[in-house]
Amino acid sequence: MPKTIKPLSNNEVKNAKPREKDYVLSDGKGLQLRVRQNGSKQWNFNYYHPITKKRINMGLGTYPALSLVNARKLAQDARELILFDIDPKEQRETARREKLAQEELTLEKVANEWFEFSSKGLSKNYCDDMWRSLGNHIFPKLGKHPIGKLTAPLVSSVLDPLAKDDRLETVKRLCERLNRVMVFAMNKNYITVNPIAGIKANYSSPKRVHMPTLKPDELPELMQTLANASIKHITRFLIEWQLHTLTRPGEAAGTRWDEIDLDKKEWTIPASRMKMRKEHVIPLSKQALQLLEAIKPLSGHREFVFPSDRDPKKHINNESANVALRRMGFQGRLVSHGIRSLGSTTLNEKGFNPDVIEAALAHVDKNQIRAAYNRSDYYEKRKELMSWWSEHIERSSQGSVSILSINKKTLVR
Repeated sequence: MPKTIKPLSNNEVKNAKPREKDYVLSDGKGLQLRVRQNGSKQWNFNYYHPITKKRINMGLGTYPALSLVNARKLAQDARELILFDIDPKEQRETARREKLAQEELTLEKVANEWFEFSSKGLSKNYCDDMWRSLGNHIFPKLGKHPIGKLTAPLVSSVLDPLAKDDRLETVKRLCERLNRVMVFAMNKNYITVNPIAGIKANYSSPKRVHMPTLKPDELPELMQTLANASIKHITRFLIEWQLHTLTRPGEAAGTRWDEIDLDKKEWTIPASRMKMRKEHVIPLSKQALQLLEAIKPLSGHREFVFPSDRDPKKHINNESANVALRRMGFQGRLVSHGIRSLGSTTLNEKGFNPDVIEAALAHVDKNQIRAAYNRSDYYEKRKELMSWWSEHIERSSQGSVSILSINKKTLVR
């Protein structure tokens, strides 16, 4: 028969004196009073976990703040949870986190924690855009709101005005980013449900707007205008570099000299700077290498190939090419990102393998097997493609003054 334990009396609890070592007085059914060397007395509930069957100690409180009667009530509540296969210690921790989320964990605090965790390995431009959108539209009204009290109507009150202004792309991104924060909060046990999981369905999908770009036969016009434009040499270099490499504006503007291998005739963009978070190696054509040679007097001693005027330790602004294109009269017709579309359309019309074109544009193939094959096989084909494309640009520049023909001495400041 199991040993019968006599319940403690109030006097036994009150008069328990400290000893050389901590010791335990048992009240039965798992309730214990631990008397410490320093004289403090701690109520514990000792039990078997309902699932793992491991022994667990759960602190209930200190005596005399927690009386014998109330300690027994807490122990009884815990035993009832165990009957339903619920671990009382885990249940209490969950309740504590929920209360914290209800009162202290604001949306902005959790978003900060989420951002610090999720931004590792992402490009700086993407992270800046992500955080800026939350800072501009969400935090001013909801940032101080406890995340545990966030509701769909509250979030809708912020998103509805944006939707009415037809800023549906912004609404879509905010819905996605807020839901990432909420899922993060659930994974951290700050909240148990995501009340805005389906909020995106309340808004119309944004109409897909293609980046303004030129037709293939308009490339000579671009090169002629670029040749005669009154813009800074560094900006003209940037536009031509983006043309020859078919890279995204941010990737081109942030080009670093240590990413260039002149011996291998390659430009390796690290995963951290790529939209798809995958390293991209670009075979450099003869013309692209000539561009680098021509710009060396300007920036060869700098970290970035295209340094900023205001702070040469930083790279040129990602929007510099767009500003220049607008000044050159291409507003509504071409943006710097549209240069990639111009190249893609031209190459497709000339019969190049679409998969090779996609690889050159650093578009990630969703088919993992195809993606692995493309990476190993298409590099040599991309070398041919990039060479043809640069020669095509050069032919389109005939009759124009190429940046490469400018006397290098006039470029040195």
